[in-house]
Amino acid sequence: MSWFRNVLGSGEPGVQPTGADTIARLCDRVQSSTLLDDRRDAVRALKSLSKKFRVEVGTQALDILINVLQTDRSDCEIMGYALDTIFNIIAAHLEPEEVEEESPAEQEARMKQEVQLSEQFIDIFLKRSENVSLVLGLLEEYEFKVRWPAIKTMTALSTMRASQVQQLILVSPQGVSKLMDLLSDTREVVRNDGLLLLTQLTKGNANIQKIVAFENAFDRLLEIIAEEGASDGGIVVEDCLLLLLNLLKKNSSNQTFFKEGSFIQRLAPFFDLKTSGGSSPDGSWSAQKVNNVNLMLQVVRTLVSPSNPQQATSVCQKVIHQCGLLKQLCGILMASGVPADILTETINTVSEVIRGSKLNQEFFAAVNAPSNPPRLVLAGGPLASVELTVNLWGQYTKELAGSNTHLAGFRPAIVVLLMSMVNEKQPYVLRCAVLYCFECFLYKNEIGQEQIIATLLPATADVQTVTAGQLLCGGLFSQDSLANWFAAVALAHALKDNTTQKEQLLRVQLATGLGNPPVSLLQQCTNILAQPTAKVQTRVGLLILLCNWLSNCQLAVSHFLTNPSNIPFLTAQVAEHADEHESLVQGLCAFLLGISIIDNDNANSSFTKESLRQLIAKRVGEESFIEKLEGVSKHELYTQAAQKPQLRFSSPDAMLFDYEFTSLYKHLESQIVKAIQESDDIESKKTVEDHDNIVTQYKDIIREQDNQLSETKKKYEDMKTEFSKQESQLSEQSSQIQQLKDQYALLKAQHGVNNTGQDLQNSTDLHDSGSEEISRLQAEVDDLRQQLADKDSAVEKLKNDLTVAEAKAVLNTDGTEEGNGEVSVVQTRLEEQQQEIQELKRTLAEQRDEVTKEKQRADDLSSQLEEKNNIPIPDNSALIAEKAAMSTKISDLESKLSHSESEISQLQSENQRLQDEKQDLESRLSSQGEGAADVSQLNDELQKLKLENERLSSEGQTAKEDVAQIRQEQEDLLVLLTDTDEKKDKYKEKLKELGQPTSDDEDGEEAEDEEEEEEDGDED
Repeated sequence: MSWFRNVLGSGEPGVQPTGADTIARLCDRVQSSTLLDDRRDAVRALKSLSKKFRVEVGTQALDILINVLQTDRSDCEIMGYALDTIFNIIAAHLEPEEVEEESPAEQEARMKQEVQLSEQFIDIFLKRSENVSLVLGLLEEYEFKVRWPAIKTMTALSTMRASQVQQLILVSPQGVSKLMDLLSDTREVVRNDGLLLLTQLTKGNANIQKIVAFENAFDRLLEIIAEEGASDGGIVVEDCLLLLLNLLKKNSSNQTFFKEGSFIQRLAPFFDLKTSGGSSPDGSWSAQKVNNVNLMLQVVRTLVSPSNPQQATSVCQKVIHQCGLLKQLCGILMASGVPADILTETINTVSEVIRGSKLNQEFFAAVNAPSNPPRLVLAGGPLASVELTVNLWGQYTKELAGSNTHLAGFRPAIVVLLMSMVNEKQPYVLRCAVLYCFECFLYKNEIGQEQIIATLLPATADVQTVTAGQLLCGGLFSQDSLANWFAAVALAHALKDNTTQKEQLLRVQLATGLGNPPVSLLQQCTNILAQPTAKVQTRVGLLILLCNWLSNCQLAVSHFLTNPSNIPFLTAQVAEHADEHESLVQGLCAFLLGISIIDNDNANSSFTKESLRQLIAKRVGEESFIEKLEGVSKHELYTQAAQKPQLRFSSPDAMLFDYEFTSLYKHLESQIVKAIQESDDIESKKTVEDHDNIVTQYKDIIREQDNQLSETKKKYEDMKTEFSKQESQLSEQSSQIQQLKDQYALLKAQHGVNNTGQDLQNSTDLHDSGSEEISRLQAEVDDLRQQLADKDSAVEKLKNDLTVAEAKAVLNTDGTEEGNGEVSVVQTRLEEQQQEIQELKRTLAEQRDEVTKEKQRADDLSSQLEEKNNIPIPDNSALIAEKAAMSTKISDLESKLSHSESEISQLQSENQRLQDEKQDLESRLSSQGEGAADVSQLNDELQKLKLENERLSSEGQTAKEDVAQIRQEQEDLLVLLTDTDEKKDKYKEKLKELGQPTSDDEDGEEAEDEEEEEEDGDED
């Protein structure tokens, strides 16, 4: 405490100050001291006391320390002390000496209290958002004493209040960029703690993840991983991979950026185990290397996860194959000395890389195991020493360790993996991974399904080598219930959505023993299902296989119904009362019964759809049957399996359902319920349907009658309108006939019949000639209009040429001759245009005369027709027709004539407009010609005037400068003379006051001087 006395000042002798008193004095000193050294010493003292007296320092000094960060930024040392103190206040920790004396329960209780205290102080710190921005700003300081404590403080804040700190960083200007700068720090401590801080901040926040990714985080992280030794690196590599996982997991934008940035290709060297040096001399892997490889495999799985968009996953799968990463992963599968955890995760990774990708599935099918099976470091022992027992087509046993002659049959990698799956000595998680790999290999892979089923068919089966089909059948009928379930589910995936292979699998025959006839695989599955000693897991697996086999395959259902004991067994199973697990078996039996109904082709008269419905209704009951079905989908294990394609169960006993079967169950459950309910409601449905049919028939009849009535009304209205029109036409025709009769009587009285034919012929000839003349005039008018349009375009072109010539004449003084040439060309073209206009005028005059003549001829024709009206006509109907035709032609001639007159007037107005434009062009050309002639002379005179003006300006400027100099000298001289005269007058006055006489000469000289000055002033 002597040091504190030196710092704080000595108190009363013999009195020991408490911790709270000391902290209070230190806080007062930080606030009141004007010297920076005193404040720095006080903050350093608070730092040393902050761990032991955490509550006192936090309650009294937290705001003071924040104020120090704001006011004393110029001193890095005091800033570092303040940040360290704040970190000690908000970070939960226990003193080592206290931990050693306490029991584990007490340590846990103490730690819980420390965490609660940290949360309280952090909430106080975060009440002001400026505090986070303040600490973020300190991250820009390169000084180690400031930057490192700031990183630790931000890490502590984000650990306790991640979401709140994330939001504050997002609204802070350049907040994420400041954090990314930490990765470029050359000091490893700062860089590594920066990695931890970014890992904490990127958890669950897609916005920060995107910003960090686009701040070039992927490139920097991969560089650090390579610098640290990739898979053989230390904890820093693990931190980088954790940050990579945070950036990529469930973030499609970052995954796309990672793919498009060609970062997938940079992952391949990480899995190059040939150059790896992290293994111990005995071939085992270090714990850190296991963690690193495991995390990198998770990074790859994140890019090809089934939960990602299908298109993005397909592209990543293709890139992984092209860059050789898939080949390296398959090499790890077949390598020796691989730990079980890494092998399991590698199998899962390969599974998702090939899932749904035809190219990758073909590549995986071609992967072969080495001639000598690798020694896998597994809990159950090496794979090479596994004893495989297969009971199929007779019973035989092979010990792989001692049967090297048959090892050539285990070339395909898929066969080696299936050997591990059906072997009960292998770890549970490894067997689950192999099943998942097999499922992914067959997902949307009809060729792979065909290859697997082909190994079971009699025509292709080879007993000399172990095939995938043999391993699956061996596992299906083994004594291990988990192997039964694995093999049944694997076979179910080989049949999924493939009716052809379902029918092919019906051909498989099994030999049950010597002297016994072979049985089909379908019948053998039902026989095992009916055995009372079969375990629940085995029965569930077989029911999953049968349900997948029979769904959407009528031939398989027909084979299943051929055995008369199958349906009674299923019905009895559904009707019984059982415990929880047995209820799942009952539900699956009900599901299989339902599939037998909906996919039944009624080929078997004993078990038709209707008979099966009646059997279920009598033996089980509709409500009980539906309850059994619904019980499966409500089960916890069913819900867990329906979440993800990968199998994730805590124990082997919980392995009852898989993802694909839950999808099938969801799809068919409603159809089965509908098919069952259809049998009981058939009577009521018939009554309702009959009633509905009667109502529908009446509605159709009423609708037809309404349509007929509306059509009849429409026809009536049309007929009424037509009748009115015909009636009006009839009245008009009657009046015309009466009028014609009167005219006929009058004509018959005045003229004879002989002259009638000749006159009509003359009128017809006149009409024909008039029509031809009108047509000719119309053609000529069209020609004139075309000529006018051509002239308009020519005039517009002349206007443009004239404008260009004017511009050149005004602006280009050097090109005067060229402008004169263009003006002459324009003048010539205008003269030609004037001649064409005169010709057009003459043509228009001629056309006007012709139109006048035609009009006169039309008038004559009209007068002649009127005269001919008095001629008697022998036949009344012929006269009426001829008269109507003549009247129509005459009206057409008159309309055409009026149209010609209007067009002639338009041509006249166009002619007037062209004359005005011509005059305007002539005036502009004349003015342009006069201006162009004098341009050269004016330019020369203007140049001379400019030169003369410049000369005179320079001379005038020189003269002005001389005059200004002379005037300045005169003004100085006048000032000097004035001062001299004033002094002289003063001296005379003083002499007069002293009684000294002054000479008259001096007065005379003064008078003369004054006269001279006046004369000079007059001259000026």
